[in-house]
Amino acid sequence: MLVLVCYDVSTESREGRRRLRRVARVCESTGQRVQKSVFECQLDVAQFETLERDLLAEIDPAKDCLRLYRMPSTRGFEVLEHGVFKAVDFDGPLVL
Repeated sequence: MLVLVCYDVSTESREGRRRLRRVARVCESTGQRVQKSVFECQLDVAQFETLERDLLAEIDPAKDCLRLYRMPSTRGFEVLEHGVFKAVDFDGPLVL
């Protein structure tokens, strides 16, 4: 399956800059960078679970955002979201 990994790591502190480098290193070992914080990875289910576990071990969910988009050809489209970013519900009501 194709997996898109997107992250936003808070770099306001030395620890945050260190987390950013570690997250990038995990992604570089698994897939290809398509933008500064976006990677494409071709993985099987076991590799996906390993990647998710490794990334979750590196981020700080209270400060960082990690999004994993799984796009398996037979199961449809899924988004797994971790961290501070909250997606807009595009199917919900529009309030102006």
